[in-house]
Amino acid sequence: MWTIPFLQNRNLNAQAQNANGQHHLIDLQNIDKFYKTAVGDFPALKHINLQIDESEFVSIIGKSGSGKSTLLNMITGIDRPTTGEVWVNGTAVHELNENQLAGWRGENLGIIFQFFQLLPALSIVQNVILPMDLSGKFSPRERRERAQYLLELVGLADHQDKLPSMLSGGQQQRAAVARALANDPPIVIADEPTGNLDSKTAETVFKLFNELVAQGKTVIIVTHDSSLARRAHRTALITDGEIVNEYVATALPTLTHDQLLAATHKVSARQYEPGAMILTEGKDNDKFYIVSKGLVEVVLRRPNQSDVVILQLGPGKYFGEIAFFHGEKSRASVRAAESNAVEVLTMDYETFNALLNESEPTREALHQAADRHEQENIEKRQTLA
Repeated sequence: MWTIPFLQNRNLNAQAQNANGQHHLIDLQNIDKFYKTAVGDFPALKHINLQIDESEFVSIIGKSGSGKSTLLNMITGIDRPTTGEVWVNGTAVHELNENQLAGWRGENLGIIFQFFQLLPALSIVQNVILPMDLSGKFSPRERRERAQYLLELVGLADHQDKLPSMLSGGQQQRAAVARALANDPPIVIADEPTGNLDSKTAETVFKLFNELVAQGKTVIIVTHDSSLARRAHRTALITDGEIVNEYVATALPTLTHDQLLAATHKVSARQYEPGAMILTEGKDNDKFYIVSKGLVEVVLRRPNQSDVVILQLGPGKYFGEIAFFHGEKSRASVRAAESNAVEVLTMDYETFNALLNESEPTREALHQAADRHEQENIEKRQTLA
């Protein structure tokens, strides 16, 4: 694994905090973006709330025209929201003027474009030095040393004096990665970074992203390639200008993008204090649950003895499917773990059944899970008897 020189210690000052009380590096709050057209306002983004923390690797995925590029433009300050706020590394990006944005980008963002956008009249090493020249960061000697070191790290040390036209597409993409890292930004954003690369070169670029994250960078890739997106730590799926709830997408991966967006609209969030009971064994249940924050415990009760926790479920896991497929009485108790408050997303069984009627693969997957979990409960009870 390679190490980037001159790595800076950063003091984040962002508005929002994550579950651990730390600040979010990127925080998009209630973003709407409308473009004026001849037939009226076109909603490119609707009600976007997205938080990304330091050292996360996040993919933004969606079809062409879904709003991926517009969302990216909100984070980079290339475009402004019609309503809402954009906070990045403690800065209210939506309030900056153009001059302020230019300096802010140079300090905070490294952007890797799909078509590289290397300046054709400059050598590869000069392309990497240019961002440092523009920002005034590092001394002239440090700039060249840093550029050469970065090119060595991406395997282009022997090509540093060549013009971009003399390099292959994969080599140009790696040069673009080195240029994006020139000013040691905390955030690296890549727009369709492997769209024009062969599979071997794409794998090399993806390995670079993982190494950046391991060293504390936050990496965001925008792609339409679902197989690539799944290799990031988190995926934000955008459809028709709206972000699908990531926990719904994790719990119900066989739904189509449109079905996931519909499901996102149909769930309701509920909060529970630490240790609070969510479902009680033997009682009627009429809801399907997805954990969105915290941990829940699946509990088997024993007469005149202490309860037994047989399973813990975290964000993206679901429960309530056994009662749906095997009658409406809960087959175990489920409670919030004593260590944390819990948020769950709920959907009533009537709505849930209508959703499954539109996706036979999802119904089959959940039915199999319900059968398996039912059998596991039976075997566990026999062990405890």
